Amino acid sequence: MSAADRVPIVERRFRELVRGLHAPRQPLGLDEPLRPGFRLTGRLALELFTSQLRSRQVDYCARRLKARGDSFYTISSAGHEGSVAVAAALRIDDPAVLHYRSGGFFFQRAGMAGLPRPAFDVLLGMCASADEPIAGGRHKVFGSVPLWIPPQTSTIGSHLPKAVGMAFSLERANRVGHALPVPRDAIVVCSFGDASANHSTSTGAINAACWASHQHAPVPLLLVCEDNGLGISVRTPQNWIASSLGHRDELRYIPADGLDLVASYEAACEAAEYVRRTRKPALLHMKTVRLLGHAGSDIETLYRDVADIEAAEARDPLLASARLLVEAGIISGEELLQLYQQAAETIAALGDEAARHPKLTTLAQVVAPLAPRDGSAIDNHLAQPWLSPARERFWSGKLPEAQRPAPLGITLNRALGDLLVRYPETLIFGEDVAHKGGVYGITRDLCRRADRGRVFDTLLDEQTILGIAIGAGHLDMLPIPEIQYLAYLHNAEDQLRGEAATLQFFSQAQFRNPMVVRIAAYAYQKGFGGHFHNDNGLAVLRDIPGLIIASPAHGEDAVSMLQTCVAAARECGSVCVFLEPIALYPVRDLYEKGDGLWCHEYQPQPQHVPIGAPKMWRQGSDMLIVTFANGVPMSLRAARDLKQQHELDCAVLDLRWLAPLPVAAVLEQARRVERVLIVDETRKSGGVAEGVITGLVEGGYRGHIARVCGADSFVPLGDAANLVLVQQADVVAGALALMHRG
Repeated sequence: MSAADRVPIVERRFRELVRGLHAPRQPLGLDEPLRPGFRLTGRLALELFTSQLRSRQVDYCARRLKARGDSFYTISSAGHEGSVAVAAALRIDDPAVLHYRSGGFFFQRAGMAGLPRPAFDVLLGMCASADEPIAGGRHKVFGSVPLWIPPQTSTIGSHLPKAVGMAFSLERANRVGHALPVPRDAIVVCSFGDASANHSTSTGAINAACWASHQHAPVPLLLVCEDNGLGISVRTPQNWIASSLGHRDELRYIPADGLDLVASYEAACEAAEYVRRTRKPALLHMKTVRLLGHAGSDIETLYRDVADIEAAEARDPLLASARLLVEAGIISGEELLQLYQQAAETIAALGDEAARHPKLTTLAQVVAPLAPRDGSAIDNHLAQPWLSPARERFWSGKLPEAQRPAPLGITLNRALGDLLVRYPETLIFGEDVAHKGGVYGITRDLCRRADRGRVFDTLLDEQTILGIAIGAGHLDMLPIPEIQYLAYLHNAEDQLRGEAATLQFFSQAQFRNPMVVRIAAYAYQKGFGGHFHNDNGLAVLRDIPGLIIASPAHGEDAVSMLQTCVAAARECGSVCVFLEPIALYPVRDLYEKGDGLWCHEYQPQPQHVPIGAPKMWRQGSDMLIVTFANGVPMSLRAARDLKQQHELDCAVLDLRWLAPLPVAAVLEQARRVERVLIVDETRKSGGVAEGVITGLVEGGYRGHIARVCGADSFVPLGDAANLVLVQQADVVAGALALMHRG
């Protein structure tokens, strides 16, 4: 028996129970508490039941639409409708990051805000209609700008880090004087399932909230665990959530019976008031049941016996709410059945209407909100003069442009300092970035100069670091988090792929989380540290649609490109990754010791480098060498040797941007020569060269192409690293071999 087959059984049980209910001899008034000592009145209980009913009927409608091929989503909130009590205990401007079974919350908040037809909006999403107001047919999500519910697509707790980040950033914004888009005393609510509570992302996020609270940092976060005891087919051990999360000093634990409106509302009010008053995190543990299976295609009888399914159905929260209302005299059984029937008919009609609405029909429609960028807005912003006396104070009168030319690392420090001056909403953070100044000193002294908590240390957890960035971006701040090494990103890459980069896509750019993620990247550290400190794998980043990846090789480019990324984040909500070649941080010389050719005279308002614009470092008529990052100075030295020793004249082009790749510009330069050599310090499989070669071939380039790449290997310790990584001799040999072709 499938989950869909249980719908008529659950409906029949409800109708039969309501018909058997009897009104009391002395009914309660609408504004009286339903139980002595509790806050829930009859009037509010009836409102909550109406929201529960709408949520349930939408779930039923989704299955009917799916059966006839009009709907594409059947994960329901049936059994979790107690979340209406959480919504009622909060304000509509408390940001809410919702579990996919929190339909009751969504409908209650929509009712509180007077949203015209929330059921229709949700059904449009289920039917993948282009007219759906939040995701525009790209996903079925609970999301709404007026309800302050950012769309949420994750199912395994990956939304918890950004909820922690948003709560943390609420207080950080207040501290630095940033104008918030929500009230200063707002709190953040985040709901999730009991199975998701076990995911490392969830446990890390909860730990981060407690870590911050332990140090008296405000984290006004209400976590709501909707515990139905099942993760698809796997049972959650009895009392596991209480055992694992109920005894942390920094996390207020409040249990609630999600099947009882009176108890749920009381517990939710207590939890919300505690978080709002203390600015500390709390966990509302709401016991629920799961009805109708995991999704419409789930055959529950493969892992649950019928008696267990029927026992869950007997605990249906709609039954409990109906009994509560009728036995208190708030509404008669007949009136309640009429309300039920009216909701069923209304939502069925809305489902039929939603199915007729247009779908996305072109690729252009689909990708329109993926990464909206307005090049003219970025250009205009960067063209505005911004130098002010504040710079003099920040740099204590020693302006960077008055200092001697410096290598990449020092130049980046100066650029970050100027960003703190220009944009008061900027936050720079990560492990060791404050008092230590970062592992390589890139943020040295910025904490002291910026003060007011704008440059700060985090705990050692990359998911939390990126979650703080996402949450801060939600609140219109400008986060610049640091990841210490490229290899460390892989622990948390889904925060970029599944959370940050998807937000504009799934909200039609109505929500955004701008950020510039700085990563100390690549290898060539003379074998130091092994593969965790020498990682050259970029495929995971280039695989993320819409992500901007900047990779400067020289200080002058670093300043310009960093400012471009920040402008794109600020003006367009872009999610950017800024890859900094660790090995080039201290490099001053290019060809000979003491030549100082890899240093830079700092300019606070340098020439703008548009996204996707490469740089020609050296002209040449025989061959074009295309490279980036560490490959740039290496290729320039190789080109000098090729000229001096082999009379081979090579041009050297720095890609600078790895996403979007500047394919058109590369193609334009390539057509001037007969040979193109790509020097790619990443790996042969999944490396940058693959994209460049594909672009050349698809663009109709008819010359000879070759590549010199890193090996498909992790980077070992010591001198053996040079066997994996591209060396200058490899570039020379590759160029000579390419010249002999044809």
